[in-house]
Amino acid sequence: MSYADANGVRLYYEETGSGTPIMWVHEFAGDCRSWEPQVRFFSRRYRCVTFNARGYPPSDVPESATDYSQEHAADDIAAVLRAAGIAKAHVVGFSMGGYATLHFGLRHPEKALSLTAVSVGFGSDPDKRAQFLKDTEEFAAMLERLGMAEAIKSYQIGPARVRYQNKDPRGFAEFCRMFAEHSARGSANTLRGFMMRRDTLQSLEARLRQITAPVHVITGDEDDNCLEPGVFMKRTIPGAALTVIPGSGHAVNLEEPDVFNRAVLDFLTLVDGGRWRSRDPRSYGKSTLSNKASP
Repeated sequence: MSYADANGVRLYYEETGSGTPIMWVHEFAGDCRSWEPQVRFFSRRYRCVTFNARGYPPSDVPESATDYSQEHAADDIAAVLRAAGIAKAHVVGFSMGGYATLHFGLRHPEKALSLTAVSVGFGSDPDKRAQFLKDTEEFAAMLERLGMAEAIKSYQIGPARVRYQNKDPRGFAEFCRMFAEHSARGSANTLRGFMMRRDTLQSLEARLRQITAPVHVITGDEDDNCLEPGVFMKRTIPGAALTVIPGSGHAVNLEEPDVFNRAVLDFLTLVDGGRWRSRDPRSYGKSTLSNKASP
């Protein structure tokens, strides 16, 4: 078993394959196993690195919520890369891990070959912010009171998850089983220290405009908490593209692994081939028809 040291916190990680490195950063309800459909596909031509975030055994579970933050999450990615001897990598992050990926690009731009932000934006919409904070605190309290297996029963069939349950009952059952194996203390601390205190995407607008790495934003069209934030990121980050996967909820990498893998591969192929370009400034023109100056 391999571990990275993140300022005294041990982070479990795995490596598969060889070639240009891809770092896969998991969501709140997942862990390194959540990327199995991607690791099996991409490790045929890339060096894939997955890890469990702090609070997710066998990584350490710090007892205080103050040891969990957006900054910790971004720096933990850098710590795993350092432990694996990787100078630069493509970084693909999902939901909570997607936020961490964006912040990794802001805090460690020299280490990013590209950034892929999947299903990012939960809790960012201004009209949903208060409800997000209320729901998140209630969920953290439930985890502490009831434990993982009981507390997650309503979460795992939330609005953004039911599409997966309907599409793939067998895969959904595996997702729920692995989710229930997580640490209740680590999950509650993650909610309070990381998710409730992270910046909204809108508050990061000026910083997001400064990202120079190629960026790929991916979201499901039925993930209402992330669809509009995805459009916001596309319009804000100069080198961003947006892929919307039809008929999909939050866990697009598990719901539609073939579509997801192809979209990610096409993006990485363009980046690795030096063919990725930032948005042409002419496409920001105010006219709906032409960039030609009025007579």
